[in-house]
Amino acid sequence: MPFVWIHAAGFVAWMLVAERSPWPTLTLVVSLEAIFLSTFVMIGQNRQAEVQRAKADHDFVEQELELKTNTELTRQIHTLTQELHRRLLDVDGPPPTGRTLEVVEP
Repeated sequence: MPFVWIHAAGFVAWMLVAERSPWPTLTLVVSLEAIFLSTFVMIGQNRQAEVQRAKADHDFVEQELELKTNTELTRQIHTLTQELHRRLLDVDGPPPTGRTLEVVEP
């Protein structure tokens, strides 16, 4: 806001003191200032967009690496689980069957 107040005070002083008919020149100056300010805003937006794009690219790479790591861990867990099942089933003999209830007639 200090920027706005300084410019407003400068334009008021200029209109009252420096120029006899300030409106044409004031219009030109304000238009040029608007052009420069919009250019600076666009430059700032482009820089911010570049930062966001770089961050998104970095996040994508990190997520892909994490997915690859998780996939590899899942495969290793699956392999270890299969090995455990194989060893447990070989040690205990044939795989256990489900219990059956015998119905006794009275």
